[in-house]
Amino acid sequence: MESAVPVSEPADGHRYTASGLGRALAVIDLLAERSPEMVGVSTVARDLSLPKAVAHRILKELTANQFVTFDEGTRRYRLGPGALAAGLAALRAIDVQATTNRHMRRLVEITGETATLSMRQGWVRVYTDQVLSPHEIRMSVTLGSRHSLVAGSSSKAILAALPDAEVSEYLTTHELVSMTPATITSVEQLWDDLRVVRREGYAVSRGERQAGAASVAAAIRLASGEVYGSLSLCGPQDRFSSRLLVEYGDLVADAARQVSAELGYQPAPEPADAEPAKRRAPRRQVARASADQADSSSAEVVASQK
Repeated sequence: MESAVPVSEPADGHRYTASGLGRALAVIDLLAERSPEMVGVSTVARDLSLPKAVAHRILKELTANQFVTFDEGTRRYRLGPGALAAGLAALRAIDVQATTNRHMRRLVEITGETATLSMRQGWVRVYTDQVLSPHEIRMSVTLGSRHSLVAGSSSKAILAALPDAEVSEYLTTHELVSMTPATITSVEQLWDDLRVVRREGYAVSRGERQAGAASVAAAIRLASGEVYGSLSLCGPQDRFSSRLLVEYGDLVADAARQVSAELGYQPAPEPADAEPAKRRAPRRQVARASADQADSSSAEVVASQK
C-alpha cells in the first residue's frame, strides 16, 4: 500500500497534497528548480519525501506525456518538450501583454504616437494590444486582425528575427502581395530590407501596409528565444520625418529589448571576432546625419512629438 504524501511542509520547503496531481506537479517543480541538471529517481524520492516506487511511477507517466525526458545512458530525468510548451503558453497568455503595455505607455508619453503589440501566430501576426496617441489625428489598429509577415514594420520585425531557414520557407510558400504602391514585392529587395532590420535592430515602414501611415517596430522574444511578436510605434506619415524614424526606431528597439529581458530572454554573447559596438556606432551616426540632410532638403516641417 502506498504511503500518502504528507500535507505538512518538509524541511526543504516543498508542500504536497495526497493527490496524484499534486505529486506530479511537485516532481515537475523539482525538475524545474534543478534544471539544467538531470535528476535520478532516488533524488526525487528523497527530496519530495516519496516512496521510490511512487516517484518512479510518476516519472514514467510524465515521460509518457513528454513533460519529462529520460536519458537511457545516465538513467536520469529532466523537463521535456511538454513542459516547455506549457510554459510558453503561460507566457503568451499572462506575462507578455501586461509587461509590454507598461513600455507601450511610456513610448506614447515620449513620442505622442500610437504604440501597438503584435503576436506571431504561425505565418501571420495578430494585433493584441494598443495604446493610442493623444492626437486627434492618429493611427489605430483593429485588435484581433491578422496580417502577413511581409507588409509593414511590425511584420518585417518578426520576419527578420526568424532564422534564415524559416524566412526562406515563408518566402517559398507565400506570395508577396502588394497592399499599397510602397509594399515590397521583390524577394531580393525584401531580403535586403531584412538585413537592414537585423543590423539596426528595428524595422521601418513608410506606407507599406497602409498608405499615408509610417511606423517602426522591433521583435520581442520569450525566455526560450522564440519570437513572440513585435512592438511598434505608428502614426501619420507626415509626422514621421526621416530623423524621427531613426529616433523612434531606437526607442522601440530599446523597449523591445527591455520587454524581452523581463520575459527572461538572454541573448547569446557576441563571438570574439564580432564587430565591436563602438565601431558600429558611427554607422548609426551616419544614418542620423543622412536623415537630417533628407529632412533639410525636403523642407519638411517636423512638429515636436517629444
